[in-house]
Amino acid sequence: MILRFKKQYLIGILIAAFLIALDFMYFLKTRWFYTFFILAISVAWLQFWIDFFNELKRQKEIETKFLEFVRSLVNTVKSGVSIPQAIVNVASDDYGALNPYIKKLSHQVQWGIPVPKALMTFSRNTGNSVIKRSVAIVIEAEKFGGDIENVLQSVVSSVFDVKKMKQERKSAAYSQIVQGYIIFFVFIVIMLVLQLKLFPQLTKMGTSFGGLGGLGIGGGMISGEAGKLNLDKIFFGLVLVQGFFAGIMIGKFSEGTLKNGLIHSLALITIATLIITTIKGGLW
Repeated sequence: MILRFKKQYLIGILIAAFLIALDFMYFLKTRWFYTFFILAISVAWLQFWIDFFNELKRQKEIETKFLEFVRSLVNTVKSGVSIPQAIVNVASDDYGALNPYIKKLSHQVQWGIPVPKALMTFSRNTGNSVIKRSVAIVIEAEKFGGDIENVLQSVVSSVFDVKKMKQERKSAAYSQIVQGYIIFFVFIVIMLVLQLKLFPQLTKMGTSFGGLGGLGIGGGMISGEAGKLNLDKIFFGLVLVQGFFAGIMIGKFSEGTLKNGLIHSLALITIATLIITTIKGGLW
């Protein structure tokens, strides 16, 4: 699946730039500066996110309709029709998101383009990995004199089994996906409670009794032999690391690809940053 830069993305980028300018003009020294800034950045890539998930949905529909197309093709070939004529005949049916590609395939066959070459163009245009593998198998079988009818039937069975396994994996991983999101947000709550409630109380206790004064806990700082460490920065870094790897895990479990995991990571990190900046009035 490949997403290309579109002109409408510029609209979101320009809106985001305008919002960032407003942020610096009116919220620079307020607690809402980072929150507004992150929202502006989110606007910049919002259209890309929408297109990404729409493309995922479209590719799933294409795989489903491809099964219907190949089944229709097999049934037509069984009736004694040649492969080129069978493609032309079944192209008149409705295959949803696959329609433009099948129409083009049919036209190429009618214009006398060899079926293997037309099929390669068809698979390349769809941009679907399942279709590319299936077409490659059909072309290799045809090249070495295999029974195309049996090969097409095998392709249908193979694609169906792959889709079934993907659905089973996704269903089995659903509870783990939900748990991953819940654990991440619980982690954020714990970090915020530590920063906003626990450590200020420890600071007061250290000031009152001197028991923690030697550790220098105060104002989000710990000082010792190792030098000064900003706990707020450490906790924020932990949230980013947790969000990144939680997203990778969720994407790998649900879709089986790291690319989808990176999208989940970006979403988790953005949401976490929004929560932290809104509640604390800053990153640290």
